[in-house]
Amino acid sequence: MGSNSEIIEVEIKRSNLVAELSSPVLESLPRDLILCILSRLPVSSFVQLRSVCTGWCMLARDPDLVNKYRSCMDEINNPCLIFHSDCTIKNQLHFVEFPDCNHESKEKAKRFHVPFWEVMPEFDVLGSYNGLLCLSDSLQNDALCVCNPFTGNYQDLPKSTLFLNQQVVYGFGFHPTTKEYKVLKIVYYMNSNKDYLRALRVYVELDSEVQIFTLGSSTWRSLGKVGYLHHLYQWHSQVLVNGRLHWVTWPRRYHHGIKIISFDLAEEQFLEVPSTPLMGFNYHLVVLGGCLFAAVYFNYCKLEIWVMAEYGVEESWIKKFDIRAHMPKGLKEDPANQFFKNSKIIWKGGYIRVLCLLKNGDILLEYKNRALVSYGPKSGEFKDVIFQGMPKWYQTIVHVGSLTWIDTTLISTGA
Repeated sequence: MGSNSEIIEVEIKRSNLVAELSSPVLESLPRDLILCILSRLPVSSFVQLRSVCTGWCMLARDPDLVNKYRSCMDEINNPCLIFHSDCTIKNQLHFVEFPDCNHESKEKAKRFHVPFWEVMPEFDVLGSYNGLLCLSDSLQNDALCVCNPFTGNYQDLPKSTLFLNQQVVYGFGFHPTTKEYKVLKIVYYMNSNKDYLRALRVYVELDSEVQIFTLGSSTWRSLGKVGYLHHLYQWHSQVLVNGRLHWVTWPRRYHHGIKIISFDLAEEQFLEVPSTPLMGFNYHLVVLGGCLFAAVYFNYCKLEIWVMAEYGVEESWIKKFDIRAHMPKGLKEDPANQFFKNSKIIWKGGYIRVLCLLKNGDILLEYKNRALVSYGPKSGEFKDVIFQGMPKWYQTIVHVGSLTWIDTTLISTGA
């Protein structure tokens, strides 16, 4: 970690940059040059400019700047990390911009101002794409919103059809061709006849109905019933590749193995994607370098990361990385973690998530919602990743900050 003086120096430099960009000198420059300069700013620095004057505030919503900023972020390929902490009365969101992700990082985790705390104090993060987060109310599973945590504005989604005894799996993504953001709800429920059968202890599978909402519209649309969509796994498995959302399935009674199910956001159709050759094992999906990867867990301390080199081709699954067991320093020192002294136990429970590839080629891992670790495939070394101000318990979301605007304006973010 850097010293306090080094951290203060970085903040002063950023403040000076914001001051320079808000001066009349910059306003006299050609518009294209202004857009080019602004598109290189960290998004948290840029949003401060909105309060300078009306002109800057309007510029923040300029579609040309929004698109240019998105292109620059794709080119730089340097996402930020958002930490969702739900161990307080009100959930919190922290972020680290452009992290070095090494054990000597000088970055500091800052806290977002969450303007919808009063109406949604406890929430789950369902997905992140193109600078937007999709959130669901953990206390009311029919309440949803989409927000840009950096610009501080969001949209409440209208209520959709409810069923008795319903369970919901969500999807959220953006299709690069249609330029549309969509939220998907796969609703599992039991009808009255199945309630009767369950009372008699007869095993039955749930019905499922699919509902979809396009951001900017006013109502949900029903895509009808889809019979084979039983037991999709929600947490840490939804990923977006080639304009398609992907989930893994829970193993079903009488049906062994895990499947990968995709949903095309443009065609609005479900398809089964060929699974890894190790389909009987526990794994979660992740996107690395724009490709679909599967992190496969084994007993006895082993993790393999497989890539589908050619999308949709079963024979193209290739084992890319082997990662041995590791106990992060933060977990060793945690008194509440005495039960997990044996690192083998961590692997069995699926407590490790593969998050992303770093610029230096290392793999960023999250352990048990309490520790970040970078792993070097070439060196085989693990390094603890610690940022000042990080919450103790969290879910890490890999997020690309953007200026994407949503209809309803709220209070801007705060550090």
